[in-house]
Amino acid sequence: MESFIHIDLEEKKESKYHIHAFNKIYRIGQKSRIKYWMYGILALVIIVMLLPWTQNIRAKGNITTLRQEQRAQEVNTIIAGRIVKWFIKEGDYVKAGDTLLQLGEVKVEYFDPLLINRTQEQITAKQQSIEGYANKAATAVVQIAALKEGQELKLQSLDNKLKQQQLKVESDSTDLIAIKNELGIAKRQFDAARVMLDSGAISLVDFERRKVSFQNSTAKRISGENKYLQSRQELVALRIEKNSAVQEYTDKISKAEGERFASLSNVASTQADVSKLQNVFASYDARNQLYYILAPQDGQVSKVKKEGIGEMVKEGENLAEIVPTSGKYAVEMYVEPMNLPLVAIGQKVRFVFDGFPAIVFSGWPQNSFGTFGGKVVAVETAISSNGKFRVLVAPDSTQGAWPDRLRLGGGASGIALLKDVPIYYELWRNINGFPPEYYTPKADAKNGKDNGKEAKNGEKKK
Repeated sequence: MESFIHIDLEEKKESKYHIHAFNKIYRIGQKSRIKYWMYGILALVIIVMLLPWTQNIRAKGNITTLRQEQRAQEVNTIIAGRIVKWFIKEGDYVKAGDTLLQLGEVKVEYFDPLLINRTQEQITAKQQSIEGYANKAATAVVQIAALKEGQELKLQSLDNKLKQQQLKVESDSTDLIAIKNELGIAKRQFDAARVMLDSGAISLVDFERRKVSFQNSTAKRISGENKYLQSRQELVALRIEKNSAVQEYTDKISKAEGERFASLSNVASTQADVSKLQNVFASYDARNQLYYILAPQDGQVSKVKKEGIGEMVKEGENLAEIVPTSGKYAVEMYVEPMNLPLVAIGQKVRFVFDGFPAIVFSGWPQNSFGTFGGKVVAVETAISSNGKFRVLVAPDSTQGAWPDRLRLGGGASGIALLKDVPIYYELWRNINGFPPEYYTPKADAKNGKDNGKEAKNGEKKK
């Protein structure tokens, strides 16, 4: 009896353990929590879909500078020559005006070591020639003044003689008139005496006396006419002498003025020669200074093209590059033509620079780490050779400074920030292949600067 009771208890105990393990494996009689998990996941997805997402444009770029003179510059030689000596080596830091290398002359016309001195001697000789011609012109001026004064005195003397001769002609003319009157009277008396002699009224002696008086009057008339004509002839001769004097002095004055103008012409011609020689002298002097190639700005020497001593270089040939050590950095990035309308002046851009670790959440730029802010300052309107448009981005002073370790030419990944939209809208846009929203950056009302946010919460540009 006891054995049966013991067996029955054992069977009940095993049956109890069997049911408990079965319930543990198949969870019979327990409620399922899957729906709660589904509801939670669905609520989480809905919340995530409603979170804001910042649309953006990604573009690759390189580090450059805002000012073109702060970029790497070539060091070119203006004249042809041969390398005589290098004063620096590649990698050295130089200051503006430091001597980089010395060139030697290779053209035959510049081989003379005293070329500048000889040119200066030619200039001095020409200048002395100018002084001689100028003195000759001044002497001609004095000579002309003396001739004009002599001409004036000569003409005054001749005018006085002409006046005297004119008076003499008038006097002789008056005397001739008086003689003619006397001749007329003598002729009437002679004719009357002839009649009276024929009638016997007078004697032959009286007739002869009147005849002699008539003949004397006739001789006086002839003498008076000769004297009058001679006076007139002398007057004409004085007038001819005056004209000759005027012509003579005019000829002398003209000749002196011609010599003066010739001297002035020689002065001008020699002055032109002096100017040419001075130009040549300045060119020679400038060429001597070009034998030493100087650093155009502060920076580091890189990419030296010519190494050997005695190596020949041509005009304008690149010898090396100077990379500036200071300057305001910027990033030039290239945007696809489809995204160009979305880029505007003053737009905010975030950068990840090569060599600087960063954690980037493209849709949540405020939660990213290791990125640096920038602002678009220029958008080129001409397409580049790579089929994209170049955009220049400067540091944003409100977002902190860029790293000091940046170097020209380093890589940068740009993220141009656009409109804030919900995540579900961004997913829907990407699924349908639509472009980001076109918007206008908001301007700061106080200082007129762009703060990178969309005007009126992403209002489309009209």
